[in-house]
Amino acid sequence: QVQVVESGGGLVQAGGSLRLSCTVSGLTFDARGMGWFRQAPGKEREGVSCISWTGSEYYIDSVKGRFTISRDNAKNTLYLQMNSLKPEDTAMYYCAAERARRWYPDGYGLCHGSSVHWGQGTQVTVSS
Repeated sequence: QVQVVESGGGLVQAGGSLRLSCTVSGLTFDARGMGWFRQAPGKEREGVSCISWTGSEYYIDSVKGRFTISRDNAKNTLYLQMNSLKPEDTAMYYCAAERARRWYPDGYGLCHGSSVHWGQGTQVTVSS
């Protein structure tokens, strides 16, 4: 059984930083693309940053230069370092693991796909 568990969300002032973590079990982590998605109230879920099994990274324009995705295959863990946070970053953040091994060719494909295992989400709130 695949389990995807996020942690690290919270309340932070604008300009602050948070680091999200996602631990995965039940699948071959190093053969899977991984990603972070978010959904704000009244908006659709969007892919924020994704990293393929080869290490190809993708970021949406609004977080480029502020967020950094990384993975530790030895720990089956994905990270998202978020700096210079803005109120518009407020959302529920979800971790996603590729369902099939090596399915998406790059981070962009994963962030625009849906064949993933989802975590339960962790709330990030940025106050102004």
